[in-house]
Parts: sequence; C-alpha cells; structure tokens
Amino acid sequence: MSYLYLLPISVYLLFQVTFLGTYIAAIVQGHVIPAIPYISDAATYSPESCVFGQLINMGCVLLGIVVYIRYRQICVLCDYHNDLRDSTWKLNSRGLWIGFGSCLGISIVANFQETNVRIVHLVGAFLCFGLGTIYFWIQAVISYYLHPYVGSMFRAHVRLFLSVVCTIFFIVVAVTGVISHILFRGEDPRKWYPSDGGWKYHVASSISEWIVATTFCFYILTFTDEFRSLSVEHPTIRITEYEILAETIVTNSDPSPQQEPSTPPPSPRNNVIML
Repeated sequence: MSYLYLLPISVYLLFQVTFLGTYIAAIVQGHVIPAIPYISDAATYSPESCVFGQLINMGCVLLGIVVYIRYRQICVLCDYHNDLRDSTWKLNSRGLWIGFGSCLGISIVANFQETNVRIVHLVGAFLCFGLGTIYFWIQAVISYYLHPYVGSMFRAHVRLFLSVVCTIFFIVVAVTGVISHILFRGEDPRKWYPSDGGWKYHVASSISEWIVATTFCFYILTFTDEFRSLSVEHPTIRITEYEILAETIVTNSDPSPQQEPSTPPPSPRNNVIML
C-alpha cells in the first residue's frame, strides 16, 4: 500500500500548525498585538522566529517532494495517453520549476526576517505567493486536461476556484500593503495601532495574506486522493567506475585455446544498489 497521500496532508498540517502556533506564541511573548498581524510579523523575533524557520524549512522540503511527484505523475500519464502529451507536457515542465521557485520563496520568507533583511524578505514573499499562484493556475488547467483519466471535474473546479481566490487576495495583499506602509506614522509596524495611520489598509492586507496562505494549504490538500493511487520505487544507483572497469577487462582479455578462459567480469547488473 502506498502512503504518498500522507505527503499533502503533512504539508497542510505542518504549515497550518506553524502559522497558528507562531501567532499564539508571539501574542504570549508580547511581540505583536492580538489584532491580525502579518504571518511573518508574528515570526520576527526569537524564539518564534527560530521555531517558525525550522518548521517552514521542513515544510518546504515536503512541498518540493509533492511538486515533483505531481510532475512525475503527469509524465507517466502522458506515456500512457498520447493525447495528453501535446496539451500538458510543456505546462507540466514549466509547473515543476515554478513550483520549486515558490518553495524557495517560502524558505526565504522564513529565514530572512523583515526587520533584518527587508528587501530579501519581500522578494521571497513575491516568489512564494506570486509563483505559487501561477503554479496553482497551471495545475487547475492540467486537471481539466487529465479528466477523465485521473481526478474529477469537481476537483478541477475546486482548484480553479482556489486559484481565483489566490489571485484576488494576492493582489489585495500587495496593493493595500503598500498603501498602509505609506500612511504608517507609528514606531513599530509589528505593533500597529489604529492611531498609527493606515490601519484599515493594514488589516485588509494582513487578513488577505492569511486567506492566501490558508488557500495554499487547502490547494495542496486536493492532491491527497490522486496520490493514493501512486507508488514510488527506490532509486537505482549505478557504480559507473565498476562498469567502465568491467568493459575494459572484457576488451583486453584474449584467452588462448590452450588456456581456460578467464573468469568473466561481474555483470554491471550486479553493481546496481537498490536504496
């Protein structure tokens, strides 16, 4: 039985627990006010930032594996159904690298706090949400192409809806976030009070960020059922040095009729290690 379906579930739970746990810890430590802050604002100071960074890095690795398995799943389906190759092959290849780029952005956001390296943090945020939204659109389109071979129209509609939600609220995050920081007159954006200016835009931006992050998690969760029918074999490792040596021995060996032939070199197949 394959347990690959646990990967999307693990990513969903890990990210959700990390976001909520960091938010609660930041409030208890007095690092943010109970009003809704940005996710990264709640993870700006230690010890929250340490735990947040570690858990998010773990989640990025798992998410990268999900992206790769999804890519390989579509490749295998294209091998079985030639009509899918023309419609999904390029989209699938581009989606792989865009998905990896989004994973990198999430890791950058977690490890480069806004208070320390603001520019790098913002670049990571746009990689995370921007490329992530594009990746979701690609997967939504591919889901329609894959039906009826894999999945259902309902799941394709759900992914399309989540992609629309991500797009709308990502734009809201960017626009209202810029406006709120222009109007901000306080001392610490991590403790943003209504009297500091730009309060409404700040709240709209932070709420939109939470919606986008939650939508991301639910989108990854939609891969669960499709992963139930997948299995992954151990990778094959070839010791190329042994194979070259074996070919050299075969080429140079020339046994005479009076001598018994030398022992044949080991077959390259015997040098394959299954991990």
